[in-house]
Amino acid sequence: MVKLDERNREQYEKYIIDILEKRDIKKFRDSYLELHPTDRVDLFTMLNGEKRNLVYEYLSPAEFADIFQGLDVENQKEIVLEIKESYASEMFNNMYADDVADFLSEVVDSKAENILTSMDKEEAEEVKELLSYQPETAGSIMTKEFISLSSTCRATDVINLLRNEGPDAETIYYLYVVNSGGQLVGVVSLRDLIIAPPSEFVENIMSSRVISVSVNEDQEDVAKLIKKYDFLAAPVVTDNNILVGIVTVDDVMDVLEDEATEDFGEFTASRGATDVNISSFSAAKKRSPWIIMLMFFGLITAGVIGQFEETLEEIVLLAVFIPLLMDSAGNTGTQSLAVMVRSLATGSFEKKGMFHTIKREFGTGVMLGIICAVVLFIIIPLFYGSFIIAFIVGISLFLTLSIATIIGAVVPVMINKLRLDPAIASGPFITTVNDILGLLIYFSIATALLEYI
Repeated sequence: MVKLDERNREQYEKYIIDILEKRDIKKFRDSYLELHPTDRVDLFTMLNGEKRNLVYEYLSPAEFADIFQGLDVENQKEIVLEIKESYASEMFNNMYADDVADFLSEVVDSKAENILTSMDKEEAEEVKELLSYQPETAGSIMTKEFISLSSTCRATDVINLLRNEGPDAETIYYLYVVNSGGQLVGVVSLRDLIIAPPSEFVENIMSSRVISVSVNEDQEDVAKLIKKYDFLAAPVVTDNNILVGIVTVDDVMDVLEDEATEDFGEFTASRGATDVNISSFSAAKKRSPWIIMLMFFGLITAGVIGQFEETLEEIVLLAVFIPLLMDSAGNTGTQSLAVMVRSLATGSFEKKGMFHTIKREFGTGVMLGIICAVVLFIIIPLFYGSFIIAFIVGISLFLTLSIATIIGAVVPVMINKLRLDPAIASGPFITTVNDILGLLIYFSIATALLEYI
């Protein structure tokens, strides 16, 4: 199998496209199927409709299934409209059940039902089972293509079983041992099987201390477990410990990408609008609730400034430093928010504890406040000729940054305690709150020292 590097990618792509144009079936199949599956997908996405139709003609549904699985959902929807129904049915039959379920969950119910009806009954039932689980749970992302064994099998029998059933399984590095009732009782690795005597029973090779996940467990928790134990796959069981599927590491990578995208959307107050494939209208609709809410927060900020109108009229120079104070407070709070959301996501928060983390962030805020205040004590008298203004701005910034780090750290923890995603404590929200507090501190100190300015 060939994996393209950047130097020969363009040349090889041009060569294969040229073969397609000449309609040399044998050369195309030999060259294209020799590529790494990922490179096959990349090259396929470059083709226009005419050349894609040639690919459907030259590749069997089973061969094209590997390409289809690697495409994003939007491309998959386009492809399904291009291929014949019989070709599509055979393609879906040769795909892993979890990949078919992922696709069908993104199409309208009537279309999904038609696809399921056209598939083989056994394959369709597996897909229906996956679709029956709640989204973003272990059951919804697991695959049904795994190998289970009886503890009474011998090592040599298992090796023979792998030769026959291994090509259809998603992974064979872990084999799961079940009793007569289908309950998970052990796990044996391929390595242990290979080095074991051929006549050895599986029950003497397997480990009975199996780490499994429930079908209803959140997909993010499943991903954390697989990452923690460096698993290639984790068995999925029902409440009665019946083995129903496995979650593989490639599924986990997709989960982590989805969760990171979701958290980024929450963090930037643009949840659901980070996909560049959606229309401007859809993006605006998803972003508008946050923007409107933050607009009202902005009115509160304006109200705070209005409350100190007399102070501003007395010393207009104070207005010059409002952007500096607000930007610094917002940026510092957002940094603390990012640190806290990250520590909650990775589990380091639980290890260190709330007191330690908040203490660290507060200490960071104090240090940043001191550094910024010292800089302002030097710069403001130099440019504006006022030591008292430098004192007001410097002390205000010191207090604001110290408090901003606490707010940025505490708010996501409080949200997490409510069993909500801490990322919803978005950057714009934290920024606005810190802006309001920073202005209150700034104008309160300035008003108190007005007679000395």
